[in-house]
This record gives sequence, C-alpha cells and structure tokens, in this order.
Amino acid sequence: MVRPETFLPAARKAALEAGRYLLQGLSQSKKVSYKGQVDLVTSFDRRSEEIIYDRLSRAFPGHSFLAEEEIRHDRASDYCWLVDPLDGTTNYAHGLPVFCVSIALAFKGEIILGVVYDPNRQEIFMAVRGQGANLNGHPIRVSRTRRLDRSLLATGFPYDVRTSRDNNLDHFSNFAVRAQAIRRLGSAALDLCYVACGRFDGYWEKKLKPWDLAAGVLLVEEAGGRVSDLQGKKFKLPGPHVVASNGHIHRPMLEILSLGRVK
Repeated sequence: MVRPETFLPAARKAALEAGRYLLQGLSQSKKVSYKGQVDLVTSFDRRSEEIIYDRLSRAFPGHSFLAEEEIRHDRASDYCWLVDPLDGTTNYAHGLPVFCVSIALAFKGEIILGVVYDPNRQEIFMAVRGQGANLNGHPIRVSRTRRLDRSLLATGFPYDVRTSRDNNLDHFSNFAVRAQAIRRLGSAALDLCYVACGRFDGYWEKKLKPWDLAAGVLLVEEAGGRVSDLQGKKFKLPGPHVVASNGHIHRPMLEILSLGRVK
C-alpha cells in the first residue's frame, strides 16, 4: 500500500474547490428534485460531485469511485474514493449554512484518509490512518466528558422517517431525558467532525450511506474517540448504523440505544 498521506493533497484540493463552489451558490435559486418523499438533490450536488471526480480521477486514474449522486466507477482497484459532494442538501436548498463536502479513501475496505470541508466556517478537518486528526492544521481530540447527563449529543433521522417505525424517534426520546441536550444539524459528516474536535460528546444515527460516514468515522477514531455499530461492535463499512463518542460515554449510549431497539 502506498503511504496514505500521499493522497491527502489531492483530496484536500478537491474538497476546497467543491466547497467554494457550493458557497458561491448558497444564495442562488435552486432547482430541486426528489429521490424520495424528503430526500432531495440539487444541481449543485451534481456539479460538486463532478468537480471532485474530475480532480481525483485525473490524479489517480486507476482508483474506484463511489459518490452519492450519480458517479460510480468500479475499476477493480484496492483503492476506492467515497464522496459526499454536499452533505446537508436539505439545509443547502433552504439557504441554511450548515453543510459540507466529505471525501474519504478506503484501501481494501479500510478507511485510510478522510477530509471534510465546511466552507461556511472555512474549517477543513483531515485525518490519515495512524497519524491523528486535525482542524485547519491543528491537532484535535475528543472531549473529556464522562457523564451522559452532562453530554451534548447529536443525531439525525432517516429519509423514511414518515413511513418506517425504525425511524430513531424512540432513541431520541430516550436520550432526551438522559443527556444534557441533543442537537440535529442535518449533516452526518459535520456531526462526526464535531465529536472528533470535542464540540459534541457523542453521536448516533441509523440508515446512513458509506459516503455519509467514511471520512467522519476516521476523524473520530484518529482524535481518540470510539466508533461502533448500535450493538457495540467495531464499525465497518458500509455501516449503515453508527455510534460515535469520546469513549467515556460510549457504554451508556449503547445501553440507552438497547432500550428502544426496534424488533
């Protein structure tokens, strides 16, 4: 395997370019189409994806590529880029400045590199397997909070929340009366980044896609946190369920999640 940091400059450059493009379009009118009742997509998602694919495929023409909207290229490579060109599309479509670009690289199914760029705050989170995590070049660590009742948590709800009983509302209710507070940003990648840098103490969500999770999961792990599935087993791609924390509150979170588990 080539040293993973070798791929970081290209990933960083692609994330920055796509993020700047999205920021320029935030105040513009948007044509929105729907992939489901509440799952929407804009032309900005697609163009951001094209920008990232163009930059990475030119730099690494033999790599596979898996992105949220339309681009899929399986080149039978050990390397695969997992890209969410606009994580927080609903926010973006409404002009709410909470969204990001998420890029990860996996080698034989293991995440080895992650980049998440928030153009609104000009924050770029980066991690390389075994080399720690940083925010704008400065090392980051998870929080030290040890009690669930003093923890700030984050979560989200699946796109089938209206039609499925397995919609996270039971878990949300259980945590709401046990944690200090819960936030719902609308961007899984940013939620994970905020766990990595200590802004959130823990995060859980269900029914996510690999491109939602890959970069953020690595950031949490490299920042000293713990990531698992809802039963506490080590997280593996493609997910789709995830629990991320500072490690101290992980077991209490798993216990709460077991209370409302849908059979």
